[in-house]
Amino acid sequence: MTAPSVPTLRQRRTAARLAAVQVLYEMEVADAAVEAVLTERKSRQLPSVDNGAAERFVEPDVAFLEELVRGVVLRKEDIDRHLAAALTGRLVLSRLEVLLRAILRAGAYELLEMPDVPGRVVISEYLELAHAFYAGKEPPLVNAVLDQLATRLRTPSNGR
Repeated sequence: MTAPSVPTLRQRRTAARLAAVQVLYEMEVADAAVEAVLTERKSRQLPSVDNGAAERFVEPDVAFLEELVRGVVLRKEDIDRHLAAALTGRLVLSRLEVLLRAILRAGAYELLEMPDVPGRVVISEYLELAHAFYAGKEPPLVNAVLDQLATRLRTPSNGR
């Protein structure tokens, strides 16, 4: 068996984005407090090496995970306002599935608060997450909404 390679920062951030969406989902479904869910998430053990899963598991960047989750919680009203403006037709944020809202909120937070992360990276990461959970119209919706937010929020005129 070969030694597992050390995950890159990009891989750890990708894992953190997934974990953040899971935490946001759990918080909403269980009506749980952010610190309780984060503490529980951090206490989970890595898969056992015996079953081979540990070699495929990438430990998330914990600081990034916590920044995403706490940021979404702190800026939820502002994020939801931006998302509501980006939704078209009969789509209403409150009527979207909880998981879809979690994906959109995390992506929107990154676009709002992390100008050092390129918009195309944010869109690509959350689109990939959407594809991991959905096979229907949800991934194109994530792409369209986050693309619209990136265009609006990342223009040179507003310093992004």
